[in-house]
Amino acid sequence: MAVLNGIMTIIAMATFLGIVWWAFSRGRADANHEASLLPFAVPDERPINKNDGGSHE
Repeated sequence: MAVLNGIMTIIAMATFLGIVWWAFSRGRADANHEASLLPFAVPDERPINKNDGGSHE
């Protein structure tokens, strides 16, 4: 059973390292840059108006 656990650990580690290598490879640089700008691509939220109602002040 310990041998099976060791083999599964090695497979999981190799999979993780493969994903990390793929994610940071040069071929993904453009896609990573584009994805890094996505949070700024949403339209601005409307400003909060204090006289809009809903406040009991």
